[in-house]
This record gives sequence, structure tokens and C-alpha cells, in this order.
Amino acid sequence: MTAPEPGPQARARRAGARSEGKSTGKKMKPTDKRKQSLYFPESMLKEIQEEAARQDRSLSWVVQQAWKLAREDVMKFPSVNDVIGGSDDPRGRDE
Repeated sequence: MTAPEPGPQARARRAGARSEGKSTGKKMKPTDKRKQSLYFPESMLKEIQEEAARQDRSLSWVVQQAWKLAREDVMKFPSVNDVIGGSDDPRGRDE
């Protein structure tokens, strides 16, 4: 019995290939790819990893999609200065 053939995204990642719209002749717009460290509780990271594996997607892709879905709700959260009696933190103001 042989293992099932990996999906096209897995093959592309292994080959180091990037999708540039070659099959349709369309060019994809360049993206800003900056590295950023994010820290998640271990249980949350495990869930994200499992979902990424299930969808054959990267962790970055899963987190980006989650942000797109949750963005409007997150923007409704009060800022630190919105709490009653809150004032701007003077530390670093003159730097």
C-alpha cells in the first residue's frame, strides 16, 4: 500500500515553488512579507497547527484568515485609554 499523493500546495512548498499565476497568465501583486514573532498559549498554537495541517495551509495563512474574520469585532474592543479615568501613559512621551 502506498501513501496518498500530497496535495498541490504541499508539493509546491516542498519544491520551494511560489504560485505566480503561471497557469492563468495573470501576475499576482507583490506582497509585503515581513517576519514577526507572535506568541500564543500552547493549547491555542496546537489548535492552529492542527487546523493548518487539516487545510494543508501554513500557520501564517490560518492566522491571517482568522484576523480577516475577526477584525471588525476586535476593533470594537476599548483601548487602554477608553476606560473610565484612563489617561495616557507618560512614560516614553518625550522620547
